[in-house]
Amino acid sequence: MRTISTLLGSMVILALIQTTRTSFYDGVEELETPFILSCAEEAKHLVDVAYKHTRQSLKAKMKQDTVSPSDVMSFFKQPVARSRTIIRAADYMGTTLQLLKEKMQHIYRRPFNVTDLLTPEQLESLSKFTGCVHQNQPPPFCTDSLYRTITGVCNNRKNPFLGSSNQAYGRWLPAEYEDGISLPKGWNERRTYSGFRLPLAREVSNQIARFTTNVTLDQRRALIFMQWGQWTDHDLDLAPETPAKTTFLQGVDCDHSCAKAPPCFPLKIPPNDPRIRNRNDCIPLFRSAPACTVGPVREQINVLTSFIDASQVYGSDDRLAFILRNHSNQLGMLAVNTRFTDRGLAFLPFDTMPEDFCFLTNRTSGIPCFLSGDPRTSEQPGLTAFHTMFLREHNRLATELKRLNPQWSGETIYQEARKILGGIAQKITYKDYLPLLLGSQAMSRFLPRYRQYNESVDPTVSNVFSLAYRFAHASIQPFIFRLDDRFQQQNGESPVLLHQTFFSSWRIVREGGIDPLLRGLMANRAKMNTQKQILTDELRERLFKLFKRIGLDLGAINMQRGRDHGLPGYNAWRRFCGLSQPRNLDELANVLQNRDLARKFINLYGTPNNIDIWIGGVAEPFASDARIGPLLSCLIGKQFQDVRDGDRFYYENPGVFTRNQIQALERVTLSHIICKNTRITQVPRNVFLGNSFPQDFVNCNQIPALDLTAWRNRTENSSRFHKGDNMDLL
Repeated sequence: MRTISTLLGSMVILALIQTTRTSFYDGVEELETPFILSCAEEAKHLVDVAYKHTRQSLKAKMKQDTVSPSDVMSFFKQPVARSRTIIRAADYMGTTLQLLKEKMQHIYRRPFNVTDLLTPEQLESLSKFTGCVHQNQPPPFCTDSLYRTITGVCNNRKNPFLGSSNQAYGRWLPAEYEDGISLPKGWNERRTYSGFRLPLAREVSNQIARFTTNVTLDQRRALIFMQWGQWTDHDLDLAPETPAKTTFLQGVDCDHSCAKAPPCFPLKIPPNDPRIRNRNDCIPLFRSAPACTVGPVREQINVLTSFIDASQVYGSDDRLAFILRNHSNQLGMLAVNTRFTDRGLAFLPFDTMPEDFCFLTNRTSGIPCFLSGDPRTSEQPGLTAFHTMFLREHNRLATELKRLNPQWSGETIYQEARKILGGIAQKITYKDYLPLLLGSQAMSRFLPRYRQYNESVDPTVSNVFSLAYRFAHASIQPFIFRLDDRFQQQNGESPVLLHQTFFSSWRIVREGGIDPLLRGLMANRAKMNTQKQILTDELRERLFKLFKRIGLDLGAINMQRGRDHGLPGYNAWRRFCGLSQPRNLDELANVLQNRDLARKFINLYGTPNNIDIWIGGVAEPFASDARIGPLLSCLIGKQFQDVRDGDRFYYENPGVFTRNQIQALERVTLSHIICKNTRITQVPRNVFLGNSFPQDFVNCNQIPALDLTAWRNRTENSSRFHKGDNMDLL
C-alpha cells in the first residue's frame, strides 16, 4: 500500500510538471508556476505558525519562570524592525524550496538542487511572492549629505548597499555546505570530509578548549583590552538567529526534543561528557537567520552596518535611531533613564519589551534591560558600562557643541556629535587597540599608514570574520571585578562569577553604577589565551546557567556556528592567507609548535583540513607583540583594512574632518573618555596595557583632552560654512 500511495503521489506531482522545457535531472520537466506558488503559500503558513508559537512559548516560560539558556541567547540575538521583516521573507523563501524538494524527492534517483528545476522567471515570481524581492530594491539616490546614514546606505556612491545593514555577510571563499546549498557540515553524522567524519563540536570543546587549572593572566594586557574587542565586534556584526524555535515543517519544539531540522541545529552530547551525563540530551542551538539573496546558496544576514561608526550607540536601523534620541528639546541629545541616575550621571534608558530577561535575574529588583543601539547591551556588566559611558560622551559632546555654536539646530548638533564619536571609535580602534592585537608585523602588512578612501574596496564584514573575531572569548576572565575609589574590591566582597552577572542590569543600578566596573577592567589583567587554557568553564559549562535547564558551551557553539555558516576548514583559510597547509601530525605540530596538541587535533578530525576555523585559529601560538596567531592576524587584519579603506567617512579621509579636527581626535584615548564620563579620577595613560595601581595610574588632569574649539563655527551662515569646510567630501 505504501508503494502504491507513493506512486500516486508522484503521479500527481508529475501532472503538474511543465512540458515546455527539459530539466537537467533525469529528463523530468520543470515545475509549473502554480504548483510552486502553492508550496510558497504553505511555507508562509508554516513559518508564521513557528514564529507565533515561539513568541507565545516564550511568554509562557517567562510567566512560569522556566526560561532556558538557549532562550536567552535567542532573545538578545532577536532581529527587530526591518531586520525581522527581511528575515521572515528569507525564511519563507528557504522553507518553500525545502517543501519543493521534499515533494519532489521521490521522483529523482540521485541528489538534486531544487533551484535547478526552476526557471529564472519562476525564481523571480517566488522572490516576489515571499517578499525577498523587496529586500533587493534598486539603489537609492544618494544625496550630498555630510553625515553617514544610520543604515550605512550610500557610503559607497557607486554601490550604495555596500557595508549597509541587513545585507548578507561577504564571502572570501565559497560556502561549503553538506548539500552544496544550505545544510551545515555535520548535519549527516556519517558524511565524510577528506575521508573523515567531523567530530562533535562539544567533543572538540571537551578535548581542546577545556582546562581545570587556575587561570593564567596576561601581564601585558588589561581586562579592558578584552572589553574593547567585544565593543568593536558589536559595532561591526550581528547574525541573529531565526525567530523560530520549532521546526518549520513538523512544528517540533527543538529546545526539548533535540530535533535536527531547520531551523534547529543542536549540539549532540559525546560519550563520557564531563558535565552532561544523559547522551540523549543536547545543547540547543538555532541556525543563524538567512539573508534574501539572488542565488540558491544560503547566506547569513548581518543586521548591523559594516563600519566602525558607533552603531552600537546609535543603531543600524532608522526606527531604532529615532527611538534612542531625546525629542523633548532641540539639543541633539540621546535619551537617558528617567527613573535612576548613577550618582547624578545618566544611565541608559530602559527597554520596554514585554519579555525581559533582566527581570528574571532578580525579580525583586524590578529592573529591566537597558536600551541602546545594539540588543546585547545588558549581556554582561562590562559591556553595559561601555554603552553607558559612550551614551554620556555623546550628550557631553552635544552640550559642548551647543555652547560653541548656539546657532546650530538640534539635528546638526546630533549629527556632529555622532560624527565625532564615530571618529573617536575609529581612532582608538586603529591607533591604540589593533597594534596591540595584531603586532607590528601584521600591522605593517594589513594596516600600513592610511592613504585615502578607495571606492573599489568592499567593506562588507565577511562571514569568516564573524567567527574569527570571537578569538577574544579566550581572553575573558571567569570573574567580574568591581573596585572602589582606592582600587580595592568593592565593600570587601569577592569578585562575582561571570555566569551570575549575565543580564543582571540590576547590579548596575543597585550595586554602585559603572565606575567600580571600569576600575575593575583597568586594574585587572585579561586572561591569557594559552594552548592549555583556551576557554574558562564560566563560558564553556555555565553560559546562561542562571536561566535553568542546561548551561551552554560557547566554544562548541562557535564551532557549530562555523558549520552552520558553511565556512571552509582550517587549511582552506591558511591557503587563503598564503600560509602553509599542514597535511599530517608532524606538519601540524610544526605549525602549532606543540606535538601533543597536534595529536589531539588529528585524533579528533583525522586531517588538519577539517579543523573548525575558530578552534584552529585560537590554538595557534601568537607573536611576542601580538595576541593572536598568523591565521587570525590575516583574517582580522584584512577585515579591518577593508573596513577602513572602504569607508568614505573614515576620520582620516581628507574632507571628513578638517586638519585641526583630525589633530584633536588623534589626542583622544579611552582614558580620556573614562575621565570625562565617570567620577573616576585616576586612570592609566594607556588603559589597554597591563597596569597596576597606583604606580601605572595618573590623575585625570594629566590625560590629554579632546579640544572641541576646532568645531567652533565662526561665521554667521553656519550651514554654508559647515558644508564649505568639507567640500572635498562631496
